[in-house]
Amino acid sequence: MHVFIAGVMQGSRLDNQIDEQDYRVRISEALQTHLPDVRISDPWVLHPNSVAYEMDLIEQTFLANTDLVNEADVVIAYLPWASMGTAIEMWTAYRANKPVIVVTPLVHNWVVRLTADEVLPDLDSLLEYIQSGRLAHFLKDVPQNLAQP
Repeated sequence: MHVFIAGVMQGSRLDNQIDEQDYRVRISEALQTHLPDVRISDPWVLHPNSVAYEMDLIEQTFLANTDLVNEADVVIAYLPWASMGTAIEMWTAYRANKPVIVVTPLVHNWVVRLTADEVLPDLDSLLEYIQSGRLAHFLKDVPQNLAQP
């Protein structure tokens, strides 16, 4: 099982800093505990200094991340507020007919409504979703669960 963790890094920041990324650790730990053979692709782990990248490396990284989305079996997107990068990753997954699980209060947002197969309100709900086995059950039945074309 290959999981891509999408989520807010810069969001709508006006500076070149990164928002807190501890949600990625918590999601990864839950996945590793409850899906022992999981492979996780996490852009933050792969590129922790990405805000300092020059344009050529930005483009390479952007394309590499969307390639990882295409390779993944599922995308988990942490979206407590809008994020252009996360929206693109969700759209990429949707276009590749990959399931997208979104953690967000933005339930009326068109990108969320269009791309999400599951919407959970907060990180604790996602962790419970993973720990309870509901994620594994959902993924086992992915072809039947996907409403996407």
